[in-house]
Amino acid sequence: MTKKEIVKLISERAGLTQLKTKEIVQWTFDAIVDTLIQEGRIELRNFGVFEVKRRKPRKARNPRTGAKVEVEAKNVVTFQPGKEMEQRVRQVSAVSDRPAKTRKPRSAPPPANPPPAAHSFGPPVEAVPNGRTLQPSLSGAAGG
Repeated sequence: MTKKEIVKLISERAGLTQLKTKEIVQWTFDAIVDTLIQEGRIELRNFGVFEVKRRKPRKARNPRTGAKVEVEAKNVVTFQPGKEMEQRVRQVSAVSDRPAKTRKPRSAPPPANPPPAAHSFGPPVEAVPNGRTLQPSLSGAAGG
C-alpha cells in the first residue's frame, strides 16, 4: 500500500478531500520524524515504538567484487510492533508469498567537477593531416 492509497482510504472514511487528508497524513509522518530526531524515540500505544539506534562501524564485504569495505557508524531507525498489532497480524490466515520489494540503489552524488559531456549530435569529426577537419556528409561522402 502506498501513501496515496492510505490518503484515499482515510479521505473516504472521514469525508474530507484527498488534498486535505494528504496534508494531515504528511503532518503525522513529519511529527514522527521530528520526534525521532529530537528525542530518539516515539511510542504509539497499540501500534509500536520507533527508536533511533546507533550502529557501530564494521567491516563488510562487497557482494559483487568480494572486496572488503569499511562501513562507518550510522544512525538507523528500528520499529518494535505493539501488542495489539502483533495479535492482529498473527490472526491473518494467509499472507501472500510475493517477494519483498527491493529498494532502488541510491545513486552516487555527482562529481564536484564533472567532465565535459560528450555530444552525440552526429557522426564523429575526423582530423586530416593538413589541419582541417572533415565533416562527414549525410550521404557518407567526405568533403573538405
